Amino acid sequence: MEWSRGRRVDPALIVVGGAMTVCALVALGWWISELPLGVDSAVYRAGGFAVVEGESLYSPLRALPEWAPELPFTYPPFAALLFTSLTALPTQLCWGLLALAAAPSLYFALRPFADRAHLPLLLLGAFALQPVWQTIGLGQVNLVLMAAVVTDLLLLRHSRWHGIAIGIVAAVKLIPLIFIVHLLVVRRTADAARALAAFLGATTFAMAVLPADSVRFWASAIFNDHFAEMKGWVGNQSWQGFVARTVQEGRTATVLIVLSSVAFAAVSMWLVHRLHRAGDDRAALLVTAGCSLLISPISWTHHWVWVVPAIGFLAARGRRGAALMVAVLFTGWTVSVVPGGGGAERDWNLVEALIGNAYLICLLIAGLIRLPRRITLCRRVLEGRKSTEAVELSTDH
Repeated sequence: MEWSRGRRVDPALIVVGGAMTVCALVALGWWISELPLGVDSAVYRAGGFAVVEGESLYSPLRALPEWAPELPFTYPPFAALLFTSLTALPTQLCWGLLALAAAPSLYFALRPFADRAHLPLLLLGAFALQPVWQTIGLGQVNLVLMAAVVTDLLLLRHSRWHGIAIGIVAAVKLIPLIFIVHLLVVRRTADAARALAAFLGATTFAMAVLPADSVRFWASAIFNDHFAEMKGWVGNQSWQGFVARTVQEGRTATVLIVLSSVAFAAVSMWLVHRLHRAGDDRAALLVTAGCSLLISPISWTHHWVWVVPAIGFLAARGRRGAALMVAVLFTGWTVSVVPGGGGAERDWNLVEALIGNAYLICLLIAGLIRLPRRITLCRRVLEGRKSTEAVELSTDH
């Protein structure tokens, strides 16, 4: 298909447009049929209604539809202010709005990591990955937040607005705060300052508008009982989830979590520093994203959307076999074939434990196997730069 003057339609944009069309038709069909759609987007909408109606944001949400489970609102108050915009739409169309953003978000998140020739196929394949289809099905914001981070760090070159998007998404969902640390590690101090200012500004604004909810969130709601009860569920693929499934709750588990998390963070940021010095900012960003999934208390399977740019990165580096293996692993079969819920995870045998913790194990293996090679590569690049600089200096003299 061609336009005038020989301009060809980008196949990746055709995929994006097709996916958006499908999501729009689903939203309209489910709305007309009055069928339930979008559990998490329904919670977002109910949180927005709580703000509009002057109700407590962190009490049971009265505006949840009858078909939705009684889930709590777990996001900071600033997110609820943004979600007030959803109150103008029916529940199904709120889902549709977030679903429409999924494909463009994937496009912007993949662009810096994938070859242009592979981009359409990677976009199509991404919809088969559990973090993606689960995010879309639930009406989650994960893809939008990931796209904002990637755009801020890699696509907005030489912009005075660097860092602001990261600060805003961190005010919506706290885990992206780690990317402010990332900016400091790669010596983008001004960008980190803008990100921190944006986060504090948004949080302060929410505190001024919703003082009681803000106090409750930072004092108690941030330590969500709902999350604590489900930490050991197979759907939580964080390190704390693994510990909750394998170690008896108590002092030993707490010490293991704290010491391991500090070690993971320290090693990850050191690697980010070395990768940045070697000019591999894409790999550095993926390391930080992996660290966030690893050390977060809760990393639901739909939080693992960072696997999409990781697969694009592998494919672009010529590791197509590894990219395919990771893609197959993340289709969602691992968490569906093992017993889950009600504490069943504590009775797993060795095979079930390997399968049930597959997302986390994949991340750890990638670090253990690729880390030494990447460090060696970084050292060679750095040594090559020093040698070149020395030769140039001697030539000048």
